[in-house]
Amino acid sequence: MEDEKTQESSVPVIEEELVTGTHAVKTGSVRVRKEVERIQKNVEMPVVRDVVKVSRIPMNRVVTAAPAVREEGDVLIVPVVEEEVVIEKRLVLKEEIHIHRRRVKGPVTKAVTLDREHATIERLDSEGNVIAISKPPRPETPPGFKKHKSLLE
Repeated sequence: MEDEKTQESSVPVIEEELVTGTHAVKTGSVRVRKEVERIQKNVEMPVVRDVVKVSRIPMNRVVTAAPAVREEGDVLIVPVVEEEVVIEKRLVLKEEIHIHRRRVKGPVTKAVTLDREHATIERLDSEGNVIAISKPPRPETPPGFKKHKSLLE
């Protein structure tokens, strides 16, 4: 037999494998806006205040030292002294100031400003275009209402 050359060859066997996975894709977003509304309301509330009556009581009495401020019941007594020069110097109680205090309760009406916020929600597509808007129902606008623009606009 003749000398035959044998040549080996290899045939690759290939197999495909499937690799799966996920990644985030922006499909849309949401925008929330809010507005501030100012409402004037009258509020009535009880308040306490002091009413004072000041009366001067002449004393013209010689004292050796200045009397202390004192209270007798609901009366605050403030002694007023002065020095008189005679042959000798002496302390004379000239008068007392009696301060009467009584508390008076009564209603007081004040105008106050209240803020009310309203949120508007906008649904955006992947390019940022508004595709849906959701607004809350508006209550009836009270008298004295002033609408202010939102800082986000």
